[in-house]
Amino acid sequence: MSNVLASLASLADLSLADRYAILKADADAIAKALDAVKAEIKATGLETIEGARAIVTVSLSERSTLDPKAAKALLTDEQVAACTKTTLVETLRVKPKTDVTAVLA
Repeated sequence: MSNVLASLASLADLSLADRYAILKADADAIAKALDAVKAEIKATGLETIEGARAIVTVSLSERSTLDPKAAKALLTDEQVAACTKTTLVETLRVKPKTDVTAVLA
């Protein structure tokens, strides 16, 4: 079991909000570290990097995307509406309580 998973058990006594905030902060820190390692891997210029536990391959591909501003300029409002897809998006936001130091004291 990884260190991260082992430490999850220690969060069990916390509220859902506090668990989420702690895990979100950890995930953000891990994402930042991962981005730094990705940049380091790309900077090597190698297509394959092999370690004791993993093999990482770097590949390059092209992706085509639709420019929504250009499409809206070429289409009527009705055509844009006919091509528009609406979906529900759920968002969780974390903000620290202002009295956290009082609770910890």
